[in-house]
Amino acid sequence: MSIEEYLDRIGYQDSHEKHDLETLTAIFQHHIRAIPFENLSIHCRETITLDLDQIYNKIVRKKRGGWCMEHNQLLWWVLKTLGYDTTILGAYIYSLPQNTYASHMTHLLLKVEIDNKAYILDGGFGASYQIWQPMELISGKDQPQRPGIFRFTEDNGIWYFEKIRRKQYIPNQSYANSDLLERSECRKIYLFNLEPRTMEDFQFPCTYLQTSPDSLFTKKSICSLQTTDGFRALIGWTLIETTYNYKDNTDLVEFMTVKDKEVEKTLKDKFSITLERKFVPINLKGFYVI
Repeated sequence: MSIEEYLDRIGYQDSHEKHDLETLTAIFQHHIRAIPFENLSIHCRETITLDLDQIYNKIVRKKRGGWCMEHNQLLWWVLKTLGYDTTILGAYIYSLPQNTYASHMTHLLLKVEIDNKAYILDGGFGASYQIWQPMELISGKDQPQRPGIFRFTEDNGIWYFEKIRRKQYIPNQSYANSDLLERSECRKIYLFNLEPRTMEDFQFPCTYLQTSPDSLFTKKSICSLQTTDGFRALIGWTLIETTYNYKDNTDLVEFMTVKDKEVEKTLKDKFSITLERKFVPINLKGFYVI
């Protein structure tokens, strides 16, 4: 594995000698704009692994994307290699249907310490809940970013992460009632604590999420990528292009349906992904909002 090869993959050409917040932010933004959040391996009959060498080969050399355990483990290696004080943490996702947080830890995120301040870095959430900048680990402080306002709230050692979003404008009103649209202004995302984790802690969720018929990731094929002014996503056959703060504190959300024969071309043109195996899109009933 080569740090220079990774930096070439994300198109980062500036200096990385300084271990400061500005450099961290720049590398992170290049990462999320170059590497999609996607679970397409599940729907190509490929196994998603926690092996770092295989993740590196998939994302850096084959120019694929991945989900949180791939994105953030790769980022952990990158930042450790560059000299950042970086720790793996685990989170419990908020379930909208159950109106509560999951009982099992399924999400991997990172804590990075710079100049005696702690920041949360998460390159593996995707769509509109993907942060664009490291977030200072401080309770009750609104932290505005281009996607919206993010906030941590701490209670007895448990940290809660949420987002306040803008209104949405959907030009094609036939999609106005899509179940992919978020209806809440304030959305709970996940909770976590500061206990350091290892990759072994994620072995069960990695297997479960890609094999269980109850997993959202087996019910839906998902691919999303951050852009300079928003994000794009392909959920099953539905392509969404979002422009943040298009006007009057409103996001522009544009929908279109992609035909079967156009899916692989869409992945290549919109997400720079070329798949090696036969991909079968899927969008079964299951709660997933962009």
